[in-house]
Amino acid sequence: MHASMFLHRLFGGRGAGSRPACGDVIALCRNLLGEKGESSGAARARDALAAFGALDPASRDQFFDILAAEFSPSPEAVGKAADAYRDDPTPANLLRLQAVVEPVRQELFRRLNMAPGGTAKLVELRQILLQGLPQHPAWHAMDADLLHLLRSWFNRGFLRLERIDWHTSALVLEKLIAYEAVHAIQGWPDLRRRLQADRRCFAFFHPSLPDEPLIFIEVALTRRISAEVQSLLAPDAPVSDPRQARCAIFYSITNCQEGLRGISFGNFLIKQVAEELKQEFPRLRAFATLSPIPGFRAWLDRVRARPPAGAAGEAKLALLSRLDTPAWQEAEDAPLRHLLSSLCAYYLLHAKQGRDPLDPVARFHLGNGASLERLNWMGDRSAHGIERSAGMMVNYLYRLDHVERNHERFANEHVVVAARRIHRLARECPLAGDAGEAPVR
Repeated sequence: MHASMFLHRLFGGRGAGSRPACGDVIALCRNLLGEKGESSGAARARDALAAFGALDPASRDQFFDILAAEFSPSPEAVGKAADAYRDDPTPANLLRLQAVVEPVRQELFRRLNMAPGGTAKLVELRQILLQGLPQHPAWHAMDADLLHLLRSWFNRGFLRLERIDWHTSALVLEKLIAYEAVHAIQGWPDLRRRLQADRRCFAFFHPSLPDEPLIFIEVALTRRISAEVQSLLAPDAPVSDPRQARCAIFYSITNCQEGLRGISFGNFLIKQVAEELKQEFPRLRAFATLSPIPGFRAWLDRVRARPPAGAAGEAKLALLSRLDTPAWQEAEDAPLRHLLSSLCAYYLLHAKQGRDPLDPVARFHLGNGASLERLNWMGDRSAHGIERSAGMMVNYLYRLDHVERNHERFANEHVVVAARRIHRLARECPLAGDAGEAPVR
């Protein structure tokens, strides 16, 4: 379905021949801000959201421009209140300053939330806003206002953890198939296998979006830490006895709502799922991921384009030209395997975005308190896995008694906790030399 048609249906817009103008929607918003009654306010909020949903893309942009310009705090009022508080820092003057600093549009968003289904529609509104941010930098403050409210409304205390199985409503199961972003679900037989006895799937839900998973995680219960994903994903793989499992492998985690970007759910989800599984299966000894390394191949291409100085390093990196050979991953090429493994270890330990790892999946799991345990050659042989990770996958290990300590070290000191074998591989990389050593677990 075309995006404009979807939004038109979602927001209850009118027919194409009766589209409201941007000014009509702004007038409805101003009326909503002046409304005193709760029931009438909810009706006005519903009308304003419906009118917004019927706007064409150009009018939506104009609407956001007006919100950014005319629903912001008054610089004069802010300056006056700030001067008053500086001169006399009383609680009353602080409250006045806080009142004038808050943009009027925050109150508008609160009132729009009174409409039936208002929270879901504001999440969709932010998704539209995010799509236009690169072209409209003036919208960033407005996005911050909306994100501030959504973080409060989607606080962990409001979320509900649910196990998803084959008896879950078809509406939710269909959304799992549609949303899965790590390993695509190839129809109903594939989904059914992922929900059988030796598998688990959990999701967070919010009361205002009862049939919309916010984030979900897929788990395989295995005898040992898995090194490759194809056997976990095979729809015809035999079902094992989960009571014999010693490891819980988190092999896919998917954020479902783009409009909630910037709100962290995954750290809570993984830790709570681990606790739930530990209660159900007391014999579990390891909680680990089997994760992609989505930035690795792009980083490799940059290394190839600008190899380091020094004949030895250049000679070793010349082996990377074999990646241009069709089906290179099928060859038994020990030198290339060792080179890619050492480069991958170096990438995870030393390639940075600021002071944190360049790889987004590494930032996520290390920030949650996991440690970097093992690299897996050809862990993902799919076309997607070869294209983004050169087939490499990584196990991040969640030691429940070390998670908080690792999280604090990463958050406060940017420490990458990693196994010794990862460090050994990184030291054998042609790029090694000046890079500082990451702490060893």
